[in-house]
Amino acid sequence: MVTAIEARPFVDGIVFGEGPRWRSGRLWFTDSPAGTVYSVGEIGDLATEVEVERPSGLGWLPDGTLVVSSLFAPTVHFVDAGGTVIDTVDVSDAAWSTNDLVVTADGRIFVDLYQHYGTAMGGGIGLLQRNGDLRVVATDLAVPNGLGVLPDGLTLVVNETNGSRVLAYSFLSDGGLGEQRVFADLPGDCHPDGLCVDAEGAVWVGCYDTGEFLRVRAGGEVTHRISVDQGWAVAPCLGGADGRTLYMAVNDTTHEGLMAGTSTGWIMQARVDVPGAGSP
Repeated sequence: MVTAIEARPFVDGIVFGEGPRWRSGRLWFTDSPAGTVYSVGEIGDLATEVEVERPSGLGWLPDGTLVVSSLFAPTVHFVDAGGTVIDTVDVSDAAWSTNDLVVTADGRIFVDLYQHYGTAMGGGIGLLQRNGDLRVVATDLAVPNGLGVLPDGLTLVVNETNGSRVLAYSFLSDGGLGEQRVFADLPGDCHPDGLCVDAEGAVWVGCYDTGEFLRVRAGGEVTHRISVDQGWAVAPCLGGADGRTLYMAVNDTTHEGLMAGTSTGWIMQARVDVPGAGSP
């Protein structure tokens, strides 16, 4: 039986929310068309953290450096604690665009790499070093999207949007990824966008075009569902003081509108039983 959870409003007035991450008592997220990385506390005190072209995914290196990938551009930015962009890496040799990213506890940066294949789009996953070196560690994905690390610290999970599934890879000793395996096939016409991981090793995924956030266990069992009345269910993040608040980026747009920067976005929240695992 799937448990339904009701969401309630949290933050509005953004264009297109993406990449939510909980850090140091605040929810961080990006607004790509607005060129802004925001943070917000549990009381809704929204603050601009950095302005950068087309921000999408977020993560932090062990020294506190913020890593921001771009959407519709093949760039990754490094930002210091004062909100200054200190370096920008061009990965156009491997992709026409990046999207989501995740940074592991030991500082490995895994990032979506998008490529055009005729009229279709697909891509892979890149392992990016702080010095800008990039190694492609997974290929032939039907649009990789949200990325996370399971609580064992040994496994990367990634949404495959056009494959309607979540994939898993074991970490190799050289920092790369092992053989691809299916973590979960998703039901119906669910096309997963963002992803977060909870302490039991389940994932929350945003099924953008069916307007729902699902909690999915390894093997594919859906345990909880949060439906949104309007817009795309884009990206979830677990946070709050006890890790049991699920924050959800929702955006009312179209594919054409997103390309043009035409969108209306907001953040929802809901209380859940299992806390986040801390990555992301």
